[in-house]
Amino acid sequence: MNADLLKQIIAAGMDCEHITMEGDGRHWYATIVSSEFEGKRAIARHQRVYATLGNKMKTDEVHALSMKTFTPAEWADQSV
Repeated sequence: MNADLLKQIIAAGMDCEHITMEGDGRHWYATIVSSEFEGKRAIARHQRVYATLGNKMKTDEVHALSMKTFTPAEWADQSV
């Protein structure tokens, strides 16, 4: 698994305005911006992202994924 493929998988499974991905091939760190996160708590946002990965977490293709999730408005506030 590489960063570009992981980004593509997430983007194919949900509407994302921005994704950055860093990692070493097993441990990943993502920043994801999506309007799908509107009105959702952090756990629900993370579950939504995990859902895009399907069995890749269970089969250890993606060993660990840490993430920061933002709505577009929250992301805009971060950029100021």
